Amino acid sequence: VVATKRTAGLEGVKLLVIEPLDDQLRPVAEAQVAADATRQAGPRDLVFLVGSREAALALEPSFVPVDAAIVGIVDHVESTA
Repeated sequence: VVATKRTAGLEGVKLLVIEPLDDQLRPVAEAQVAADATRQAGPRDLVFLVGSREAALALEPSFVPVDAAIVGIVDHVESTA
């Protein structure tokens, strides 16, 4: 995803299309765009996403106007179900 016009604080931040998954890695919601606060996520990475106020606080400077932010990359998933 490429933004032609960016808000201050989003310079150099990747915008990625993510698909929310459940604990069995099945899609549970429609795809959405998230700002990559880690600046390291890539295609096929399993990531940890925050929304709302937490997303706005995840980027520097704080309170960047985003609704979703990637704050971590998941190394391993283990389900007991």
